[in-house]
Amino acid sequence: MCGIVGLFTKNVRLEPQLGALLSAMLVDMGERGSDSTGIAIYKDQVPQPAMKLTLYHPSNNYDWVRLGEIVTKNFGGKVNLSIRTNHAVITVMESLDVIKRWMHQQFPDVRLMSAGDTIEIYKETGTAADFVEHFNLHELHGTHALGHTRMATESAITTEHAHPFTTGLDLCLVHNGSLSNHNRLRQQLCRRGIEFETDNDSEVAAGYLTWQLSQGATLDQALESALKDIDGFYTFAIGTRDGFAVLRDPIACKPAVMAETDDWVAVASEYRTIAHLPNAENARIWEPAPATIYSWHRT
Repeated sequence: MCGIVGLFTKNVRLEPQLGALLSAMLVDMGERGSDSTGIAIYKDQVPQPAMKLTLYHPSNNYDWVRLGEIVTKNFGGKVNLSIRTNHAVITVMESLDVIKRWMHQQFPDVRLMSAGDTIEIYKETGTAADFVEHFNLHELHGTHALGHTRMATESAITTEHAHPFTTGLDLCLVHNGSLSNHNRLRQQLCRRGIEFETDNDSEVAAGYLTWQLSQGATLDQALESALKDIDGFYTFAIGTRDGFAVLRDPIACKPAVMAETDDWVAVASEYRTIAHLPNAENARIWEPAPATIYSWHRT
């Protein structure tokens, strides 16, 4: 079944270890049975007005260098390029709408995975253990991250349907559960300008939060509204540039546990994925209450 992990560092000394700590959490969670795995990691903020894009191509031998050269030729400036197997991160000096339309026209086989100042999303089909090795996840550093191991029940087993989902700058969502009104909500959000890439119900939840934030709501206010507008059973973990949040539905039938020390905050679907974290034996541990928002932000 699906599983969620999340880790927020409160101590900068843990930032170089974020990938290694998240790797162990993912591998443990993957033992629930998974057909795809993904992470959103927040790292290396780029200065505005630059934007960081994570791109995906199904081939491990895709010519990302050529893509970077063409982007540079068309948009000027220097395009920073970082390649990780079949994903690449580029930094561009252009608005998301413009670069997204151009990429769709010039490189229709390349998929935009995430966009923002700090977020990078990597996801792929396969087991969590294979994912960690494939992407050398242990090497990654960062301030905070969310991960998901998926067992498909309502949509196809593809990279596109894997979590995390993002529908806005530096925003992502991972979800354990099932939404009952996602088709109607998708229609409403499409009329309000929110675009979707898949038929996954979790992407609708991400789109709903993006729409709420675009209307001026804070993340906590958006989640309060979600309790009224989103039906189903779920545990959501949401990542933003500055932190992350957790919300369970009013019944809270999907498992979740949280833990906090002076150095970190973690969320997971099972405690055993948290147990290996530094000083976990002295952490404050609790089950998040139904219909209650938990959030942490950097000041």
